[in-house]
Amino acid sequence: MVDIMVAAGYETECTQVFLVARRNALDTTLMSLGYEKASIDDVVKMAWEGLETEIGAWIKAFRHTVNVGLSAEHDLCARVFAGSNAVLGRDIFADLARSAMLQMLNFTEAVAMTKRAAEKLFKVLDMYEAIRDGAPVVDAYLSSYENPEKGGGDGIRSISGTEALADLKSELASVRARLGESAAAIFCDLESSIRADAGKQPVPGGAVHPLTRYLMNYLKYVCEYKNTLEQVFREHHRPDTDDSPGHEGESSNPFALQLMEVMELLHGNLEAKSKLYKDLALSSIFLMNNGRYMLQKIRGSPEINAVVGEAWARKRSTDLRQYHKNYQRETWGRVLNVLRDDGGITVKGHVSKPVLKERFKQFNAAMDEIQRTQGAWVVSDEQLQSELRVSIASVIVPAYRSFLGRFAQHFTAGRQTEKYIKLSGEDLENIIEELFEGNTASMTRRRN
Repeated sequence: MVDIMVAAGYETECTQVFLVARRNALDTTLMSLGYEKASIDDVVKMAWEGLETEIGAWIKAFRHTVNVGLSAEHDLCARVFAGSNAVLGRDIFADLARSAMLQMLNFTEAVAMTKRAAEKLFKVLDMYEAIRDGAPVVDAYLSSYENPEKGGGDGIRSISGTEALADLKSELASVRARLGESAAAIFCDLESSIRADAGKQPVPGGAVHPLTRYLMNYLKYVCEYKNTLEQVFREHHRPDTDDSPGHEGESSNPFALQLMEVMELLHGNLEAKSKLYKDLALSSIFLMNNGRYMLQKIRGSPEINAVVGEAWARKRSTDLRQYHKNYQRETWGRVLNVLRDDGGITVKGHVSKPVLKERFKQFNAAMDEIQRTQGAWVVSDEQLQSELRVSIASVIVPAYRSFLGRFAQHFTAGRQTEKYIKLSGEDLENIIEELFEGNTASMTRRRN
């Protein structure tokens, strides 16, 4: 049929009918994969939930077109337009490939034009990867057109086909660049969002801040795209990061530098938020909770750990130990001072009963205050909770038992003993075991 139409002078009509038929066939295939054409205005106005679904369908359709559709259409054109019509067939395929894929790339351009938002990063990267992975397929077709002997042609160079595929290659590169710029900008916007999070309301109980949870989980997911983001940032990183100090040799990796910048900003943000607590001990609990959460997320993800590096993790571990010491000093250092015989209780071998009574009063008041204030404090990480309790008990309980052993007999048994010795060693252990659960009710009952 093709031979007859071309011979009769109907080459244009033949190619137009064939192109329309194959475009319709490709459109039908794309629709069966869930992808439907949408105008740029429609895409830009679309709510993210709906657009996210559309992007998923686009990726599926685009990958199918590149990996299956183009090959099938190429083979069909070669069979239908064979022999003396081979050059015409190659031109038709090139035109078909260009028109089909440019129509899909319009959708990508529209997505890149939508308002930037952190949650869009991953779909933008998915689209970037699809286009990046599809480019070599187009390059291979273009190469075979420019060098017919590689493509098994008849040696005649198809100029229009080459131009069509070259145009498609250029468009793919342009759209990929747009998506790369968008992805890099979205990730860099995290800096602004952290700086903007300057809430003046402290998190109750010194618990993990919502910003910490959100960012660390976000970064964990981001690092699953580590290789792609490194490529994106090499192509689209900001010039002002060129001379930034590196982390463990990461100065040549702009993505790693940007991620470390985000981590440092989060750390600084949390340090600022810790000052919202009037109680220095609670401030230390807050920093411990958030620092531990960050560290656990890093250690639990090989991808983010590879980017952050061991040196940063060790530095945060050192910070955690310092926060722990600060808490111990603020809360329990004062209690230990009450239990020390610094020369005020025993004078020339004799126990000063008024001083001893005052010390027991101070100890009881301190424990009452700790239960009252710290009963609502939270340490959600079980290992950290256990470490804190053990470290407290290992210092305070022996000191209190020793104090009781030395001085309890100086009170008259009965009412006087009950008045000043409110807690046994076991009671003290139980109080410590109930700390950091955020459960004021049980501690209130014990106090009553």
